[in-house]
Amino acid sequence: MADVLQKIVEHKRGDVAEAKRLRPVEQLRERLTEAPLVRDFAAALDPSPLAPRLPTLRSIRLIAEVKKASPSAGLIREDFDPVEIARTYERHGAACVSVLTDERFFQGHLDYLTAVRRAVSIPVLRKDFLIDRYQVVEARAAGADCILLIAECLDDCTLRDLYFFASELGMESLVEIYEPDNLDRMIKLGARLIGINNRNLREMKTDLTHTLNLRDRVPPGVILVSESGIHTRADVDRLEQAGVQAILVGETLMRSPDIGRKVDELIYS
Repeated sequence: MADVLQKIVEHKRGDVAEAKRLRPVEQLRERLTEAPLVRDFAAALDPSPLAPRLPTLRSIRLIAEVKKASPSAGLIREDFDPVEIARTYERHGAACVSVLTDERFFQGHLDYLTAVRRAVSIPVLRKDFLIDRYQVVEARAAGADCILLIAECLDDCTLRDLYFFASELGMESLVEIYEPDNLDRMIKLGARLIGINNRNLREMKTDLTHTLNLRDRVPPGVILVSESGIHTRADVDRLEQAGVQAILVGETLMRSPDIGRKVDELIYS
């Protein structure tokens, strides 16, 4: 298979250039004054005993994803109502919601994020391929509380710039890696939230043990999020027992005929 990640990033550069042409960043910044106050994404994933809990909720926290399609799976859910899906996630105990906003490859949209953010009271993540400050401003203007930064897409200079720029706007960044060598970059950055993607975005192959193999290299005080390839209660058990604090789950939930019941299966003891 061709390098899917490279293809997506190349297309994203064109998307950003076109967005800047249609709406210069100066105009976009004017919308920041209308953006809702930032919700604390990291606090919602806090695994400490002092963090709020439902009586039978596991210690591991769920970032539940609103995701219509993907390059590897194609269309995932036909009856796609992002707001109702997000409300279901919240009702069943998800700590945060992730919203896919890439249009070309995931059939997402930034408007989905705005609508979801208005409909729920938990923090919301913009899940996309961010390569430019313009997209960070877009995210905050749309109501995002957190952004995703993918190490494999970004050199050190750009990664640091986007990470600290997001912080200036009040947002957290979930910094994601697949390649083990990139973990040291995230630690050096001082990232508070590190995601380990179990799916190789270059080949679209998934292996849950990828998180388990890297777990011990993540320093104390960092919230570790395992992403992709999480399908069953047994998968969550393995990650929780290894000390993983949070999971990001999309396709498994979106394919379920009863989304709420599937959330219950994964996060309630």
